[in-house]
Amino acid sequence: MPPPNAPSLISYNPNLNGNPASATGSAYPNGNPALGYNRPGVRNTDSAVPLHARGPVEHVYASDGPAPGNLAMRWIYGSNVAAKNRDPRIQVMQYNEDSFILRQNVCSHWEAPFTYLMFGNDRALLIDTGAHASSRHYPLRETVDAIMARWSQARRRPNLPLTVVLTSGEDLAQNQGLAQFAGRPGTTLQPKPIALMKRFHGLSAWPEGTGRIDLGGRVIEVIPTPGTHKDGISLFDAYTGFLLTGDFFYPGKIQIGNDRDYIGSLERLIRFRDRHAVKWVMGGHIEMMFVPGKAYPRFATYKPYERVLQMDPALLDEGLAYAREVAGKSLMLIRPNFILLNDVSPDQRTTVWPDGVPNIDPPRPF
Repeated sequence: MPPPNAPSLISYNPNLNGNPASATGSAYPNGNPALGYNRPGVRNTDSAVPLHARGPVEHVYASDGPAPGNLAMRWIYGSNVAAKNRDPRIQVMQYNEDSFILRQNVCSHWEAPFTYLMFGNDRALLIDTGAHASSRHYPLRETVDAIMARWSQARRRPNLPLTVVLTSGEDLAQNQGLAQFAGRPGTTLQPKPIALMKRFHGLSAWPEGTGRIDLGGRVIEVIPTPGTHKDGISLFDAYTGFLLTGDFFYPGKIQIGNDRDYIGSLERLIRFRDRHAVKWVMGGHIEMMFVPGKAYPRFATYKPYERVLQMDPALLDEGLAYAREVAGKSLMLIRPNFILLNDVSPDQRTTVWPDGVPNIDPPRPF
């Protein structure tokens, strides 16, 4: 029971039925209504928080499909001389009102890892923590705290708890920033050791089964995906339709650690995808160029021709087909959107270009 005179809870559901067909084109901020952006029952995340709310604002997340959001932007791509780079150490992109994508500056760390900050009514979730423990070089906690403060002020939800999880406790490019959150009030950290991680997510049948992280009306599902790392997990957010895969599947050089586990995890993800409305596969890095099959070398700090981050969920089928092809072999296999490396160096090169992949040289950077 709330205490006497407590602020009333204001609830809103941005599940709009679309704009009237007789409206002019200017009434459609999401574009042509014939494209289906305003289908009945679909979340509309352009809805404004009540400006004069006296109590906490509750977002109703239930809907029949992923919420719209904006990925139409370009990531900061670094400099030839990293020491001269003056871009922000962390680039923040707000996908929609409750979902943020953060990227570490490529001149701060060449892998330029992505982290994801999600909000629900009761809790925030940070997925992965980047490649630096030092807040001076990589101010992740400061950035997350600033986003949370602004979000909490708008929603009238102060002191929102935070949970921090890792797609792999073994992945050094995604777990180093965890140290910045040690001792932070109201913060729950996923432990790194694999046995404790399984217990944390309730994954007793590993690698089968799924776990759940309830943010308050917004539930994130946890799927075991060992293969690049023994402790790998992927997470699915039904609100955005994002399947977050870390370095298990992403547009880059995928270093397979155990090919049998990798194939099994891809099969598991495909079964999951077929039962859920996955909009995009969102990995933890970008290494591929916009031309098919070409990737930036390790340690590159200038990447002006990157491929986009998001991957079509259908690419999981292609990943499985070619993971089966490299199984049991020491082999690098190039595909247009990713490269599989099984039992070979991440610096492996080839003089034989694969059939079916256009061999296009990107423009020479200057």
